[in-house]
Amino acid sequence: MTNNRVFDTNVQLEKYKVLKEVIRRAYEGGLEDAYIDIPKIIAPGPKAETRCCVYKERAIIQERVKLAMGGDKDNPNVIEVIDTACDECPIDSIYVTPACRGCLMHSCAEVCPQNAITIVNNKAVINNEKCIECGKCTKACPYSAILALHRPCVQSCKAKAITMNDYGKASIDNEKCIECGACVYKCPFGAISDKSLVLDIIDILKKSDNNKNYRVYAVIAPSIVSQCRFGRVSQVVTAIMKLGFHQVVEVALGADITLYHEANEFKERQLLTTSCCPSFVAYIEKNFPDLAKYISHSVSPMVEVGLLIKRSDPTAKVVFIGPCSSKKKEYKLAKTKGAIDSVMSFEELQAFLDARNIDTTAMDDTELNNASFYGRIFAKSGGIAQGIAEMGAEMGVDNINPVAMNGLDECKMNLLKLRVGKSPYNFFEGMACEGGCLNGPLCITHSPKNIVDVEKYGNEAKEKDIFNSVKLYELKT
Repeated sequence: MTNNRVFDTNVQLEKYKVLKEVIRRAYEGGLEDAYIDIPKIIAPGPKAETRCCVYKERAIIQERVKLAMGGDKDNPNVIEVIDTACDECPIDSIYVTPACRGCLMHSCAEVCPQNAITIVNNKAVINNEKCIECGKCTKACPYSAILALHRPCVQSCKAKAITMNDYGKASIDNEKCIECGACVYKCPFGAISDKSLVLDIIDILKKSDNNKNYRVYAVIAPSIVSQCRFGRVSQVVTAIMKLGFHQVVEVALGADITLYHEANEFKERQLLTTSCCPSFVAYIEKNFPDLAKYISHSVSPMVEVGLLIKRSDPTAKVVFIGPCSSKKKEYKLAKTKGAIDSVMSFEELQAFLDARNIDTTAMDDTELNNASFYGRIFAKSGGIAQGIAEMGAEMGVDNINPVAMNGLDECKMNLLKLRVGKSPYNFFEGMACEGGCLNGPLCITHSPKNIVDVEKYGNEAKEKDIFNSVKLYELKT
């Protein structure tokens, strides 16, 4: 069973408690009373632990229960704001601290383009009605006495999709949002969260009747290796099968297939941006529509492995398990061709295993050897670039010059250069999450050690050569 130390934050822990109880009730009964019972179980009172009163705590938990059960069906975004929880952040974003010495330079006032800073009683004072939050004063102050207090959600959203409404609550612009989930992980109060599909997954498993009516496959992202805080990866694979899945397949195999396709595609097009990260693809489509023509026509590794499974088992159901919120959107897109039937996060997997009383440390080992070293290191930033260079060398394509864009800030910088013809690169690997999928918003933990785990997992791959890995793909097409 899990404990507090598994998760990075108490926000994740509270989310886990709700998910676990919803899953337990979906199997054992009592789901119809979830909105009433679960808040009282998690916040029994009478003393509040996190909010002003136990009633507010329960109101917020009730909203978490709703998200755990699928969220607002009328909102197409997989990310939602819990209004009740969003009320603790300061509104004014530029703040003069007591460290202001009232110096003679007044450099803060001098650099302000809006004349929003005046000196009163030898101290800087900001007129928030004039302030445009450019941050120039924060850099000009020799004492670092002026701080930019941007809300964590706004600061984390590189797509600039989050603003504050008239009531000071966070509001997501679905036209700008790329559903990367950065705001989900960064909000200190858990006021922004992803919708869960666990009830859909339970329905798929139950209707399979222990895989008699159809087989249910779990496809796991390679970044799972960095999330196994209880037991080995091989034990987690066995535990997943104990949940009712027929077989577990590595998404890294799909990554090998994607590399194979993209190398061939590059030979024809000579300029390519990757299609593996759905948030990166959405970022291009929404912010650089003139560059959308360069997006690879290859589907993502998740979709590739799902298509492979369904070619060999046409009635199969496939559930992706990974660290990504935007995969919950991608799997529904027409271009995925129905390859994936639902998506589960690593956070949800932990809740699922614990709700079903499955102890991974007690499981036997089920080894996976579906993919190559290069497929497995897709989980880290630079993994695709490393793989495409290897694939290009194998195929005699010697002019691939890749760049790994780590996070949306680097994506924006390189795409701007590409737009004006100033980029020296011709293959653009884009990852919305800094560090890559191993730092996805729905990971159980985010640690510098994650990249070490992924590298080790890649080195443990039976196949070191991508071509040997894709032989299975060639046999099934």
